[in-house]
Amino acid sequence: MGHNAVQTSTLMSDFLRQCGGYAIIDGGLATELERHGADLNDPLWSAKCLISSPHLIRKVHLDYLEAGANIIISASYQATLQGFETKGLSMEEGEALLRRSVEIACEAREMYHNIGCKVSWDATGNGEILKQRPVLVAASVGSYGAYLADGSEYSGIYGDAVTLEALKDFHRRRVQVLAESGADIIAFETIPNKLEAKAFAEILDKDDIKIPAWFSFNSKDGVNVVSGDSISECASIADSCKQVVAVGINCTPPRFIHGLIQAIGKVTTKPVLIYPNSGETYDAERKQWVQSAGVGDEDFVSYVGKWCEDGACLIGGCCRTTPNTIRAITKALSTRSSSATTIQF
Repeated sequence: MGHNAVQTSTLMSDFLRQCGGYAIIDGGLATELERHGADLNDPLWSAKCLISSPHLIRKVHLDYLEAGANIIISASYQATLQGFETKGLSMEEGEALLRRSVEIACEAREMYHNIGCKVSWDATGNGEILKQRPVLVAASVGSYGAYLADGSEYSGIYGDAVTLEALKDFHRRRVQVLAESGADIIAFETIPNKLEAKAFAEILDKDDIKIPAWFSFNSKDGVNVVSGDSISECASIADSCKQVVAVGINCTPPRFIHGLIQAIGKVTTKPVLIYPNSGETYDAERKQWVQSAGVGDEDFVSYVGKWCEDGACLIGGCCRTTPNTIRAITKALSTRSSSATTIQF
């Protein structure tokens, strides 16, 4: 167990060093799957593709790797054993699908590395040699609200009946399966309230989970997580959990990120990760993304330098961001990295 603990604590710092100080997280999954022809009109969302079209998931992972991502996140955000059960799957079949989500991401990484040294050309004729670079596979764990598929991961209001113990019981087996699936790290994403962060931390601390994790919260006001709990209190829970090796924000409009990074930096010295939305908001009743003061790829990327100055070192995109967004982030960060991962000519 001692060796494991050492590996866990150094995984992120070693990885960031290999990446040159900054690492790039992938972008949105669901909308890319739809662009490739997947039908996601289903409460299980991108997890539906694990059953119907794993090759599309693999293709999206590969697109992000080719755009420069150092971390690809599995298609398990809404994949829960309880959700699979309502689809008529057995516990064994559900667990196999969770493992499959990570295997697909690992296959994409292997395919990418097997391509070897590859030259890609952009529209203006600039070429770059994409070297073999470090790539982590993160196993995604969505919140209880994501399972409900009623938009409550965007409000964080679960009601009094949902206790700490109920949340631990809901997530425990899924986290155990994903931790043993071959992933490098568990990504607890879009955490909407302090109670769920506490549940995740207790599972990590007490259930002998052998791989590290990150905690990523969402905010709609730039001060608190969506439930109204303070981002500082939520980040402090992540800070005090030994298994958590990075903490940050996802699924949040870019304009709020600056203040949130600063608030997180006041309560933890752990690496800060951010992968915001494109700026649109999700209408749970209509089950649609609604244009708010959204930002295009160029505008999105204009924030990147500022976020790095604020202290973020893992940067990517969430809903509605694409491989083009990630390509633009890669370009923006390549000038900042202390040891560049691309040779330009």
